[in-house]
Parts: sequence; structure tokens; C-alpha cells
Amino acid sequence: MRAPTPENQAERLEELASYGILDTAAEASFDEVAALVKTLCDVPIALVSLVDRDRQWFKARDGFDLPETPLDQSICSYTILGDDILEIPDTLNDVRTCENPLCTRQEKPIRFYAGAPLVSRAGYALGSLCVLDTQPRTLSKTQRDALGTLARQVMRQLELARALRNEEVLRSEIDHRVKNSLQTVSSFIRLHSVRARQDETRDALAAIQRRVTAITQLHSELYRTSEFDMIRLDTYLDRVTDLLRGSFEGNVRLETRLAPARVDSRKAATLAMIVSEFTANAIKHAFPDNRDGVVTISLTRDADNAIRLECRDNGIGNRATRLPRPETEISSIGMRLMESAAEQIGGQMSVEATAEGYCLRLVTDPGIAEPGPRAVVFSAE
Repeated sequence: MRAPTPENQAERLEELASYGILDTAAEASFDEVAALVKTLCDVPIALVSLVDRDRQWFKARDGFDLPETPLDQSICSYTILGDDILEIPDTLNDVRTCENPLCTRQEKPIRFYAGAPLVSRAGYALGSLCVLDTQPRTLSKTQRDALGTLARQVMRQLELARALRNEEVLRSEIDHRVKNSLQTVSSFIRLHSVRARQDETRDALAAIQRRVTAITQLHSELYRTSEFDMIRLDTYLDRVTDLLRGSFEGNVRLETRLAPARVDSRKAATLAMIVSEFTANAIKHAFPDNRDGVVTISLTRDADNAIRLECRDNGIGNRATRLPRPETEISSIGMRLMESAAEQIGGQMSVEATAEGYCLRLVTDPGIAEPGPRAVVFSAE
């Protein structure tokens, strides 16, 4: 006899669908519960059963071959009508199961059933954790308690899986919106750059564009990581420098040597900004008269785990003429930003100008550190 349809069937099915669990592959966490309750209750069959619209589907099964059955063979459909464990000592002596094909027509018919409902936080019974035997029997109090406890554990696993799934959906939606926002900002910057009439304005907009590009890449790295706020710095800088190569003239090339390193997003964004500013200054000032040159970005780790960033060019270096009013130049603003950024992450930064070019060195711990002393020599930009 088929069980009555629950009064809240529409809402119950909607709740069940929200878990995204139906027809998914087997998972060890559910299989282990089924194996454990089978042992504790000393039965040949244990199931994690979910009652759908026209079937009961088994997320986990131990000792039972069928992946699902129609509802007219579902004893769990009766379990979800109540709040407590449903126990049927002898299925042939119970009106609900005496004509069930599983109890009458199998080679080894089901003669005993006990199921604990799987109840969501919203109060909807989605299915049951059940045990079955091929002979009549009853559960001891200890076995009933174990069945109920493990049913709640199954429900906690379902809740956790749904929470993680919803988090991923939300994260994807946020990622999509942030990308669209950053693309819009980049489009506005490009539009105003084309219309700008003064070099200083174009330089300022280019500097802003570099910041937006670095933020875009940082966002992408954060979305890929499974460690919340920690990302691979070498991978991130590799993507940032790939984008910077697009601004290089044919006479200058950008080389990178990046050792593996993992840092928080704040530190990664700061180091990427420093790399971007140094590279932009080098492109603009280090190689006049279209001379050939190389900008090199290196990332290494010390034995004490400190991160060392080195940005170097082989341009004209200290042979450049100093600008009379550096405080009005965008490039000098970039230098001051680099200084401030290095200080905020507790980095020790120095810039050296020689006849062989400029070299910026920065040392910082992977984690947050207290600001340290700096020795800065202003560039000739």
C-alpha cells in the first residue's frame, strides 16, 4: 500500500531539491554512516533514503542492490509522515507493508524495517536512515538511539553540502558582478585617456589603469584559491606581468624569475602595484632613443622564509637628468606610493641607481609584519 502524500508535499519537495543531492555519485561520508548503522543494529541492509515525488532514491546503500524504488514500494514514505523512528517488527503483520513487493516477492523478502526521518532545519522530512532485515525482530534502546543519532549526522552532512554549494553559487555571482564593475571602470579610463590632451593627465589615467588591472587579476586569483585570503604570489605576479608586456615597445622585453610563494591578498596587491609602477617608469624613462633593454622581475624566498622582490632594468640609470619639479610628476607620485605601500606591509625597500640601470629591492615576511626602516633613493623620473 502506497503511503499518503504529505500535506506539505510541494514545500517538502522544494526543500529536497535545494540540497542538489538527488542522483549524485556515491560519497564515502554517507556510505560510512550506512555501514556503521548496519553494524550497530546487526542487520544485513542499511540505506540513506530520500523520498522524491515518484520514487525513493538511495544516497547510500549497504546490502541492497537497487539504486531506487517506486513509491509504492517505499516504506520510508511512511517514515516521513512522523517525527520519530518508525519500527515495523514484522512487515507481513503490518497493513502498511504486508502487500509491498519488497516484503513478499523477493528471494529474501524484507521482514523488518526501522527508519529515522531525515528532518531539515526548516522542519521538512526529506527521507530516512533505515535498517532492514530478512527476519522479524526489534531494535534495542541502544540501537534505536544510535539510529536516531546517525540520522541527525546524515542531515548535518546534507546541510553542510548545501551550504557549500550555496556559497559557491554566491561566490560565482559576486565574481561575475565584480568583473563587470572592473570592466566598466577600465572602459571609462580608456575613454578618457583617448580624449585627454595633456601628457600628465594621460600618465595619471595610465597609472589608474595599472591599479585596476592588478585588482582584476587579484580578484581572479582569489576566486581560484581554496584558502580564502591566501593566494600564490608567483602565479599572480606572472599574470600581472603578462598584462604589462602588452605596454612594451619592441625594443624592450620583460623577463621574470618567480619562485613559489604564498601570501595574503593585501600583500599580493601591494607587491603587484610596486612591480607595475617600476615597470611603467622603466618603460617611460630608462630606454630613451629607442635603445634595446630588459626589465627583470625576480621573486625569491630566503632560508628564514622572507620574501625578496627585485625589480631591475638595464637602462640609463643615474645618467638620466633629474627633473626640476619631481613633485608634480605622476612617476614621482608612483614612487611615493611604492614607498608607502612597502611600509604598510612591513617591507624594507631600497632603490639603487647606477650607470647600469635602476634596481629596486624589497624584503618582507609572508605574514603581516611591523613597518621597518627604509632606504630610498629617488629615481630620475
